[in-house]
Amino acid sequence: MKFASRTAHLRPEGAYRVMALAQELERQGRDIVHLEIGQPDFNTFPSIAEEGKRAIDAGFTRYNPSEGFGDLREAIADYSLKRSIEANASQVCVGPGAKPVLLFPMIALLEPGDEALYPDPGFPSYRADIEIAGGIPIPVPLVEENSFSFDLAALESRITAKTKLLILNSPANPTGGVISSEDLQAIAAMAQDRDFYVLSDEIYSRLVYDQQRAPSIYALEGMSDRVIIVDGFSKSYAMTGWRLGYAIMPEPLAQKVSLLLTHAVGCTAGFTQRAGLVALDKCDQDVSRIVSQYQERRNVFVDGINQIQGIHCRKPEGAFYAFPNVSELGIPSVELADQLLNEAGVACLSGTDFGPNGNGYLRFSYAASIEQLNEALDRIAAFLKARG
Repeated sequence: MKFASRTAHLRPEGAYRVMALAQELERQGRDIVHLEIGQPDFNTFPSIAEEGKRAIDAGFTRYNPSEGFGDLREAIADYSLKRSIEANASQVCVGPGAKPVLLFPMIALLEPGDEALYPDPGFPSYRADIEIAGGIPIPVPLVEENSFSFDLAALESRITAKTKLLILNSPANPTGGVISSEDLQAIAAMAQDRDFYVLSDEIYSRLVYDQQRAPSIYALEGMSDRVIIVDGFSKSYAMTGWRLGYAIMPEPLAQKVSLLLTHAVGCTAGFTQRAGLVALDKCDQDVSRIVSQYQERRNVFVDGINQIQGIHCRKPEGAFYAFPNVSELGIPSVELADQLLNEAGVACLSGTDFGPNGNGYLRFSYAASIEQLNEALDRIAAFLKARG
């Protein structure tokens, strides 16, 4: 069968591939510590789950507006004020997960030949979506020494007359890095001077540690008319399977994205949207509680991994990923991740699953119990000691 060229570049996500391999080993009787999937290990908060059930019983199982219910869009706009993001409900599009509202703004903005800059290492869908939309993906390296933000000079050197879009992710997958306010100011100045849009993936914005906050480039002066914020409920509210995301963007773009939603997905399930309202209205304390637990887990895992000779890891400021540097071990990241799975029983990802600049790193999700994290650390240390 001959496929369209726009699909030629598509590859599986590394996390799903490794999860399938790990599950096959478990079927063979192996004990595996799962640190490969970026998914909360908590159940959806009870008040959210109960509202979803109530909404099904109340009949929220029918078609609804493609851009989402008006009251949810208003609630998202109001909630965003907590992060100094001023927007109207007419700028909000709700989708079945964040992935559609990540892709559709690119489809609406990118013409063939337009260049889109994206972080490397970064979420694999960034490059895939740019190419699906007909754009040219331009990777920009992240710098470990700068909290895995950009080298701003390297970023600026990649901006050309064809640059249409820059993708940011803060807090970031896979690094856990948070882009500083100073770097955001510099990036905003570039965007305004060179006239390109910024798509800011802020899906982990509530998962920030040490009583810090993750600033949004949207809130900077002069940026609201050129920034698309992508966010959702999956990570903060343990709602990965509910498929509920949203984006905030300039109103003319929101109208186009609403049309793309109409023709691609129709609408987002009504009962999940009702549950989302409860998440925004009643669950801040629940989020604070799990952030405290993630912070404790982060400290245990990062402190432990830094005790292993040949590995060093910056303490991530957000999300729930550790991204240790393993280059001193002299083993390519892909091989090391494969050996840890098959020989040590620890499932993690190679940094190269997130782009070529991830070589020399591994990604571990610490959305797991402290007991599992300590078991993984013991297995990694024993494996490396046995190798000498």
